[in-house]
Amino acid sequence: MSDSVPETENPAEAAESVEAYDPAAPAPLNVPRTPTGNAEVDAGLERLADADHLATDGHMEVYEDVHQGLRDALTALDARPGPPAPTRHPTAAPQ
Repeated sequence: MSDSVPETENPAEAAESVEAYDPAAPAPLNVPRTPTGNAEVDAGLERLADADHLATDGHMEVYEDVHQGLRDALTALDARPGPPAPTRHPTAAPQ
């Protein structure tokens, strides 16, 4: 505890800080992005951070870009060759 009197704020500086604050300005949401281990998906998640610095009307472009990237990643999973299809064992000819 101190016996000194705290300095009062300079009124010009106080007015400047109030003017600098804009509640409608873009602000980061600070949503944590957990890596998935898939490079394409992780890149899309990082791309979402770009929306933090844009006005609301700029979010759509980022979201559409990320959405397309995620769709492409899912489509690529379907296109990869999987294990061969099981073969049917020949049955004995009917007698």
